Amino acid sequence: MSITFQPTALFAGELDESILGQPYAEVLGDDISVRMSVPYVSDDSRIMSGIWEAGPGLSRWEFLERGEAIHVLEGRMVVTEDGGAPITLEAGTAAVFPIGWQGTWDIQKRIRKFFVIFTS
Repeated sequence: MSITFQPTALFAGELDESILGQPYAEVLGDDISVRMSVPYVSDDSRIMSGIWEAGPGLSRWEFLERGEAIHVLEGRMVVTEDGGAPITLEAGTAAVFPIGWQGTWDIQKRIRKFFVIFTS
């Protein structure tokens, strides 16, 4: 097995802008502006990675068919798994949301993260 790696620099001006919503998350309040770039998608589309930014706000996430690993580059958010305790993620921290994770993300300060989404 070999992996071909093409390094890609992502700059803020190169991110696509949209409003957060289904099928990714349910916004629980005012609209949340997001910006994203996905420079890598595996041949079988089971893995994708990129940069994602979002403004402050509360949203509900259900990772029913996919999981996500993140590394927070800037900002701060509090994630709370259904039935669990809140966990603060901020610049320099990482988290994994396994397939089946359900809960809320409360973005308190504009977040910028590197992500890897995976499916089974």
